[in-house]
Parts: sequence; C-alpha cells; structure tokens
Amino acid sequence: MIPIDTSYLNRRDFIGFSALAAAALGFSGCTTLAKQPRKPRPIAAGAKVRFAQVGCGGKGFSDAMAQKDEEVVALCDIDATRPNLKKLRETFPKAKFYTDFRKMLLEMDDQIDAVGVATPDHMHFLPAYMAVMLGKHVYIQKPLTQTVGEARELLRLARLNGVCTQMGNQGHAGEGIRLVREWFQAGLLGDVREAQIWTNRPVWPQGMQAWPKSDTPPPGFDQNLFLGRAPDRPYSGEIHPFKWRGIIDYGCGALGDMACHIMDAAYWNLELAQAASVTVELKRIDQKSPVAFPKSAVVEVNFPARGKLPPVTLTWSEGGEKPETPAGLKQDNRQLAKGGQLIIGSKGTVYDGNDYCNSPRFIPEAKHKELVEGGKMPPKTVPRVPENNPHKEWIAGIRKNDPSHAGSNFEYSVPFTEVVCLGTLAILAGGKFTFDRAKMTTDREDVNKLLYPTYRRGWEPDAIGA
Repeated sequence: MIPIDTSYLNRRDFIGFSALAAAALGFSGCTTLAKQPRKPRPIAAGAKVRFAQVGCGGKGFSDAMAQKDEEVVALCDIDATRPNLKKLRETFPKAKFYTDFRKMLLEMDDQIDAVGVATPDHMHFLPAYMAVMLGKHVYIQKPLTQTVGEARELLRLARLNGVCTQMGNQGHAGEGIRLVREWFQAGLLGDVREAQIWTNRPVWPQGMQAWPKSDTPPPGFDQNLFLGRAPDRPYSGEIHPFKWRGIIDYGCGALGDMACHIMDAAYWNLELAQAASVTVELKRIDQKSPVAFPKSAVVEVNFPARGKLPPVTLTWSEGGEKPETPAGLKQDNRQLAKGGQLIIGSKGTVYDGNDYCNSPRFIPEAKHKELVEGGKMPPKTVPRVPENNPHKEWIAGIRKNDPSHAGSNFEYSVPFTEVVCLGTLAILAGGKFTFDRAKMTTDREDVNKLLYPTYRRGWEPDAIGA
C-alpha cells in the first residue's frame, strides 16, 4: 500500500464532523449496536475468514464466489428469485440465507468476520455502517457510498474500530495503474495539468421525465427492503434488477458507476487526495430530469497545487460525449475507445482505452517504443498485488490485522469517493461550486444540503440495530 496523505481528515475534523453528522445522518453517535468500539476478531493461523455477502444476485455473485477459499457463512438478497442465488446456494450449501441484512448481522454476529456489500448505491452505507459498528471487516462495491457524508462517516468508524476495508474498484489492484505510477514518478510525463476521462455509459435508461410505471412485484421480491432508506415508491420492473443506476433515489448514474474505475489512475498518481479543496462545474448536460440522471453530461473537476505538483483539471464525459482525439492517436490512425482516459503531461501523454487501466501506453506508439527500446522505462518499484486480486489483497490484510494493507482501503477510497459524489452533485445541482475538504462544506447552500442523505422512517442509522 502506498501511503496517502489525508491529513485534512484529522481527529479535530472528525469531532466537528461527528456533531454535524449526528443531525444530518440521523444518529446520536451511540447506537444500540455498540456503545463502545468493537474490534474485529483475530484470525487464528490456519483459520478461515467467515464471510457474509449482502446483495448476491448481481455483482455480489462474483464477490461471494471470490471467497470460495474462505468460509461463506451467510448470503443476503432482497430478491430470493434471482437466478444467481441458486448457484451460490449450491456452492455454499451451509450458508444461511436472509433477505434482511439487519436480521442477518444481529443473528449471526458472533459467526461473521467480514462482510461484502453489493447492493444498489443508496444502500451501501447502512449494511457497511452496521457491520463496522459490530467490528466486521468490509468490502464495498463502488461507489463506496451515495453521498459525501456517508463516506466520511464510514472512514471515521473504520478508524475507530480498526477494521480492514476495501472498495471494489478492482483496477486499483492491477498492473496497469502501477506502471502509470512508476512512469509518473520517474518524470516521463512531466508536469500534468490535464486529464480526460470518458465513458459510453449509461447503457441503461436515463433522462426520462416521469417516474417509471408501477408493476406488481414478483414473488420473493421485497420492495420495502429494496427501498431501504429511500422514499416510499411503488415497485417498477423498469428499475429492478439492473436499471436502478440511472434513478436519483437509488444510483449515482454513469459517473458513479464508472469514475471509480476510469478516473483511478489519474486520481492516485496525481496525488489528488492531498488537495485541500475541489472545484466542480457542470459544463454540459442533455435531458435533465427530476427523477433520473441525464442522458449525457460533461463535468469539470479542478484541483489546486499539491506541494510541488501543479493544479490539474479532470474532465469527465459520459453518454457519448468525448474529448477531441489527440494528435498522438491521429498519428497512429486510431480513434478514441468507447471509454478510457488521457493523462496529458508536458513531456508525454498516456492513453488507455480500457475501463480498468489494463493497457496504458504512451502516444503516439512510436513514443512508447522509443522509451522501451531506449531503456528509459523505470524499474518496477511499486508493490504488486498477487494475481491482481483485490479480494485476496483484502483477505491478506484481515489475516495480518493490517487495515492499511489493501490498496483501495477507506483511507484511499473515501476521499476518492467524495470527488465522485461531488461530480454527481454537479450534475444534479448544476453550475459551479467549491468543496472545502477539512470543513466538509461548499460555497453553495443548495449543494450543502445534498452532502448528506435523508432517511425513510425506521431506516435511520440508529434504528437499524434496535
């Protein structure tokens, strides 16, 4: 793990934040779950980590299957009819099945060491919050949370209870992002003041002007549990099981879905976690909607200088929007991929037409060849993750009782998630605003109200363990 400077998240900041969060997030700071910090159970040598998965029918299926070498003791999904569940229950016949994560965690508290969360975005926080309060290690799919306030609170609690954490942006465990870091640190890019990030998503409906039509829920589906903290709404087959991402109540749109992947290399290697503030501006939008994220959007994110590193502008484009094809690609008779990134430096530009930074190259190709054949590529000094596997990286941290071991742990993924959430706020609120990371506030009151979620009655954090 490469140390990340998040000194703006110091203890004094957290004290102030906790008081603010008490009102905004709906908890008192002393819940029925744990009046004192709950440290995780040490894993004895040779013992397996006892794992529970919340959300199993979608991405949670592969997250659970990734734990086959450990002991999967519980599975939870609000839709008992999802086809993937049959395979999971056959693979882990001893695992108990639940539809309500609250019941699972309370009944099996002493039988669970670690919890995976792969629910719709709006329900990432509550299962993770409950798990961390009970001293469980957590692996949460991206984006970590739907709001800035939720992300910051998870970091506070994870530090307090000493649990091992990981966000599911799997490219962070890969080879490509480490190559880019070595190139950057060796000075091959020079000063970087610009990065272009784009995706062809959404590949689900967005921009609709009315709430999707209501349907009768299928047998085995619990609409109340699906809603969780979100407002009361009728079931719609146009939302479940996959198309919730574009709905404001439940998802974070294309930016929330993909930025934690495609933006990762730029965010990590340009040390953007060290920026004391972030300025975000919505540049273009197509089909703004009261219920869904837009059909397309362009968001500009500006970071001030960080030590010796110059200010940098990240531009996010989605829904068919793309940056101009750079001269280096035109020289190679190539076009921009459907999604990817350009990290543009004074000495060189890195291009990757992959969502996970699997194939970074200098452009034009002649430049990359020159660096390789000229022996100018730096040695591999950044630690590698065995098998490029973020799940095993997380489990290794649990065995070592080392919360810093996993690369996308909360110390890294919370400030990263904050930037992603700020991008979605720019899409929702429009215009331009600046976020002060230490003070946890922006220069716009309408945006400040969106930094924290609202909770449906009975789903407040204090209520879930009652």
